[in-house]
Amino acid sequence: MDTSFPHDAAPHAHGAPGQQEPPAELPRLARDTSPENPWPLSKLSHALHGWVQKAPDAWVEGQVIEVNERARVCYVTLRDLQEEASVSVTLFKKEMARLERPLERGSRVVVNLQADFYVKTGRLSMLGRDIRPVGLGDLLERLERLRRALADEGLFDPARKKPLPVLPHRVGLITGRNSDAEKDVVRNATNRWPGVQFEIREVPVQGSGSARAVIGALEELDAMAEVDVIVIARGGGAFEDLLSFSEESLLRAVFAARTPVVSAIGHENDQPLLDHVADVRASTPTDAGKRIVPDVQDERLRILQARAALDRAVSTLIDREQQGLATMRSRPSLSQPDGMILVREEDLDRWRSRAWSAVNSQTLRAQDAVSQMRARVRALSPQQTLDRGYAVVQAADGSVLTDADDAAAGQALAVRLARGELGVQVTGTSTRQPGEH
Repeated sequence: MDTSFPHDAAPHAHGAPGQQEPPAELPRLARDTSPENPWPLSKLSHALHGWVQKAPDAWVEGQVIEVNERARVCYVTLRDLQEEASVSVTLFKKEMARLERPLERGSRVVVNLQADFYVKTGRLSMLGRDIRPVGLGDLLERLERLRRALADEGLFDPARKKPLPVLPHRVGLITGRNSDAEKDVVRNATNRWPGVQFEIREVPVQGSGSARAVIGALEELDAMAEVDVIVIARGGGAFEDLLSFSEESLLRAVFAARTPVVSAIGHENDQPLLDHVADVRASTPTDAGKRIVPDVQDERLRILQARAALDRAVSTLIDREQQGLATMRSRPSLSQPDGMILVREEDLDRWRSRAWSAVNSQTLRAQDAVSQMRARVRALSPQQTLDRGYAVVQAADGSVLTDADDAAAGQALAVRLARGELGVQVTGTSTRQPGEH
């Protein structure tokens, strides 16, 4: 309790007439009160009344959940659109008369509230000074502003959406209690893939607190590792009935989820903002049941087609390899492996014969050249000259005499003949040339 309440918030208490002792002075502030010197209750009530009256009025938005009309006033209970909070509002007849149509349960309104503390009963109440229903146009304008803001932040970006798993083993389903949407999703998904399992969370999908309930279920399923995909499903309804799925808190929770989220709200024409944020939008709960799992018949047909294609590919490969082996086997190198050796043997014999002929011819030519060279050498040999009757005259020192003037009378000389040698003595010399007389 605030201890700064003024001293003059309530009249002072006085003693009885004729009392001799003066009355005790009341504490000025609440923090100064004690069991021996308390405040009168009226003082506290007046102090609270004064402080509540200082509180400013405020425009608030809520949903009407109860209307109780009296002769002069109307008591309306408002509930918060998301949280579990409600307040009773007192409206006078003049405020109600301004409305074009009577208030109904479930209507969304904005009202100007002023807090009031009634001193006699100690009751805190809210006085409504002006009340206005939230029309469809206002709601659409708010949703459009929210849509643009979230789009600018990238919550609708297709590049940031998560793909659905090819075959989810467990599907998380958030829907109303015992709803047709739940039956449509489960029935269609089970018909397409009988082995699929569901983790179902039944929550309110309409009215105040529904968005918060869906967020709680979403966070619970998103934390479960065995859940591969989450479906948020609800049947069709009025525009106001689907407003919970356009709440900003729910949209941000879906965007932050790690598990892919499928939106299946309403019918084909119903499109809350959740459809833009979810990773996949299904036009109806039935469509969601068909999109989250594959069709077992189609998958079996694809398996059969893939198996047939694989069989054909393997058979074609085997046939091609067999033909290749047959072609390789028919080649001479494999069918007659000794043929290659025989050919090489014949080549070796032929090259040996050619080599022998070449060497023999070269030898014969060399022999002829040697014979011719020998004949030339013999023809040029001094012995050949001697054999024709010529002789070689040599001095005592072995030098050959070619001029008669080189010999002196009485000099001993050696005459070399074709066979043998003669020792002679020079008796005389002459300059006569051959053929001269």
